[in-house]
Amino acid sequence: MINVFLLLGSNLGNRELQLKKAIIGIEKQISTIIKSSSIYETAAWGKTDTPSYLNQVILLQTALPANIVLEKILNIELDLGRVREEKWGSRIIDIDILFYGDMIIKEQNLQIPHPELHNRRFTIEPLAEIAPDWIHPVLNKSILTIKNELVDTLDVKKL
Repeated sequence: MINVFLLLGSNLGNRELQLKKAIIGIEKQISTIIKSSSIYETAAWGKTDTPSYLNQVILLQTALPANIVLEKILNIELDLGRVREEKWGSRIIDIDILFYGDMIIKEQNLQIPHPELHNRRFTIEPLAEIAPDWIHPVLNKSILTIKNELVDTLDVKKL
């Protein structure tokens, strides 16, 4: 079984309910959640004139290949009403694969570790809560070290 970390985010509708629905879909289609962070409220990143997000990181274990995990999370997003209209635009749900074990994957539609996770406080704060000692396989640094080195000053509050 492979440890998989996913980042969930929502800034439209009942954000907390969308996170719960995403977790239900993940547990039905991929695997049981082993650990989940607190929910964090986060100012929008990239496109700052949009509503604040709720973000959460979850850990699961699966034997499914990474591309199948991606396929399943994209289907969960669609089932929950996700529409991709613009980069960094508002979304009812967003599910990103942060890590798939210690694998490094660089394909056209799939990059693992997530290429921007180490730069984003809204990702690192919840990840550090549940996996501070996890080692980023490209940077060879713990999540806690990455958190302590972050220059991102985005407002991220634990609920």
